[in-house]
Amino acid sequence: MAKKRPQTKAGKQQLKDGEIPVVGAREPCPCGSGRRYKACHGRAAAQAVTELVHRPFEGLPGESDWVALRELVPAATVELKLKDGLPEGVPSVTLATVLPMAWPALRRDDGSVLLALQNDTPSGDLSRDLADTLLRALAAEPGSPVAAQRVAADGPRLQDVLDPGAAFEPAIHAGFEFWVPDAENATPEVAASLERANGAAIPTTRLAGVDAAYWCETPEKNHLRWVMPHAEEQLLDALARLHAAGNSSLGEGTRLVGSFRAHGLMVPVWDLPSTMGAEECEKPAAEFAERLTAALAADAPLTAEERRARGGLTNRQVTLS
Repeated sequence: MAKKRPQTKAGKQQLKDGEIPVVGAREPCPCGSGRRYKACHGRAAAQAVTELVHRPFEGLPGESDWVALRELVPAATVELKLKDGLPEGVPSVTLATVLPMAWPALRRDDGSVLLALQNDTPSGDLSRDLADTLLRALAAEPGSPVAAQRVAADGPRLQDVLDPGAAFEPAIHAGFEFWVPDAENATPEVAASLERANGAAIPTTRLAGVDAAYWCETPEKNHLRWVMPHAEEQLLDALARLHAAGNSSLGEGTRLVGSFRAHGLMVPVWDLPSTMGAEECEKPAAEFAERLTAALAADAPLTAEERRARGGLTNRQVTLS
């Protein structure tokens, strides 16, 4: 015999859809229906949070650098400013690429907060997940890591929490010593995580003369990966014009090898000689930026050669997220 669904108490005020809080999937739905949350109001919430937001950092200062720190840079930090200022007892909020033991966030003993950017998130909106983690970290007890959790579909996003007028200025680090104020006194678990992370980090430098361009060193060759904010179709046309004209390289021994998409932006990639360091990239990158600006402004139809170049670039394009 089928079980009877529990009845709500007579006269009990029913919650409206917008007032129903998020609870565990197997818990009774707060609306009073007697069904489990996942079979009631949790259905719409689950669908909403799994819909992919292709440009989660759109509208934030430094969108291209947000993408770079999420996908390209091993060790970096950025001081974040909150729209409503720092709560009492929180001296600072710092975005970090990763944290020890893959913690989503950490409230340090002194009350400061570290927020990790490269963790897996439970929904399709990275901005909403990060904002939820940040807000919980601000309220956590000092000395506590913050775990991931499922977020409400209508919860705040980073765009709602962060100061829209604050600059986004990444500091690139050679290793992850920023995790702990005193690495020598770190716990064995954190020390082991720090050693593993430092061993896997690829040397990376952010170019000073152009926005969101990152040089990195690998055993066989170096690379420049440049996150660009331009509309994809317009950028592909501009790169094709430059490539067909022989102006897409960064100098002798370099070549534009393709691009990938990440969080709604395109990231062209150049192979560089192993002898070409970040400083040697500065001048050719600045010169390329000028050529690209001119190519982006062109509105003539692509020539046959430019169309072939565009097809080659498109065929070498992959999507990371």
